[in-house]
Amino acid sequence: AMEGGPSARIREGDCAVLKRDEVFKAVSVLRRRKIIFEKQWFYLDNAIGHIYGTTFEVTSGGNLQPKQEVEETPTETKEAGTDNRNIVDDGKSQKLTHDDIKALKDKGIKGQEIVQQLIENSTTFRDKTEFAQDKYIKKKKKKYEAVITIVKPSTRILSTMYYAREPGKINHLRYDTLAQMLTLGNIHAGNKMIVMETCAGLVLGAVMERMGGYGSIIQMYPGGGPVRAATSCFGFPKAFFDNLHEFPLSKVQSLLSGTFTTETLPADPEENPLVEEESNGLSEEKQTSLQETEEEPAPEAPMEINPTEEQDTMDINAEDVEFKENKEKENKENVREKQMKQWERRKKLKEAAALLREKNADGLIVASKFHPAPLLLSLLEFVAPSRPFVVYCQYKEPLLECYTKLRERGGVINLKLSETWLRNYQVLPDRSHPKLTMSGGGGYLLSGITVILEKGRADSSNSEALKMEEPSSKRCKLQDLPC
Repeated sequence: AMEGGPSARIREGDCAVLKRDEVFKAVSVLRRRKIIFEKQWFYLDNAIGHIYGTTFEVTSGGNLQPKQEVEETPTETKEAGTDNRNIVDDGKSQKLTHDDIKALKDKGIKGQEIVQQLIENSTTFRDKTEFAQDKYIKKKKKKYEAVITIVKPSTRILSTMYYAREPGKINHLRYDTLAQMLTLGNIHAGNKMIVMETCAGLVLGAVMERMGGYGSIIQMYPGGGPVRAATSCFGFPKAFFDNLHEFPLSKVQSLLSGTFTTETLPADPEENPLVEEESNGLSEEKQTSLQETEEEPAPEAPMEINPTEEQDTMDINAEDVEFKENKEKENKENVREKQMKQWERRKKLKEAAALLREKNADGLIVASKFHPAPLLLSLLEFVAPSRPFVVYCQYKEPLLECYTKLRERGGVINLKLSETWLRNYQVLPDRSHPKLTMSGGGGYLLSGITVILEKGRADSSNSEALKMEEPSSKRCKLQDLPC
């Protein structure tokens, strides 16, 4: 837990993570909001005020009750078989039918008792080995005991959750690879980091968590704006976002060549669709409301002429005028609001540009679905010498290309292309072994350290060095070559 120490309490409006066995789900803690998780539905109202890490039981009506720790009473000298070879899974070993179990549930009998009944009514339970009995109990508990733990979100939990639930959203970035990135990138409080990611904001959140609100981050984004779905799951305090800046990738070249200006912002292709969508949405709504006001008086026309009719049409005209005035007012306000937003956006963009122009970033992290080579070569310009950079890619080939291009360009040392290997173990007395299901690949990392690249002298000194090193036969060839 970050704020409030390890015993932070669950508050309304928090971002929390629900955990059941190895399954996680991020939720907002709101009252009277039905949550469905692992085929269970419940409300989080009762969890508010409890400490993070508390395990709850789902009781009738979807209410959460803190689970009382029950001392497992050792069953009187468990009868167990020596092996399982004579047990046949023919579906007939359980005497309780589906309806019996449903009836037990309807009576409000707790999960633990249901499991006990299942054991007593199983004809094969006694013949199973001790391990198999444990496994059986575990499996049935999972099915009938509705327990949920609420934990505080962290990089480890959220990256595990994303990797298990929607790996595509984070480019199949495995949690151990993310840990390597944070280490290789030397991320700590007070850094000035450049982050370019298309991992739903998970990498950004991980960097923000490591920096603890100290230092600054410039997030480079493609398209209309940065995506930070996962970042919001961390539940960072507002202050963490004060030093978070964003800068569009489409403007990087102009910034490097010195032609950058914020004046072109509204005409940008990336901004246009947003503005268009907004105006279309608004105009459609307004059109319908206009039509409604025009159609309302229609039914009065066929009626017999009565003295109040003229009065009515006058009222309608007055209403129309009022409606038009209101509409104009609304439009003016909308325009003002848009101008304010645009001005705000330009101001933020200028600030980010100024930070990048200093070309003294303390590190660069790239983890995106785009080819890393052009990104890396342009973004490295903003990094100070003697600073680390880390590039993640799901595949090895694009990073090999980066490797060769950086070697040719110079200005980097300690280039390494690596892949981490991860294996989970089950650790239980007498039966510890690697888990059978293993993740295939966690992606690849290219890391290195920047050094000063002297543009003018680089070419000449290279050929000089070559002349020194090459044997004489090659040396004359070098001199013969037309420059």
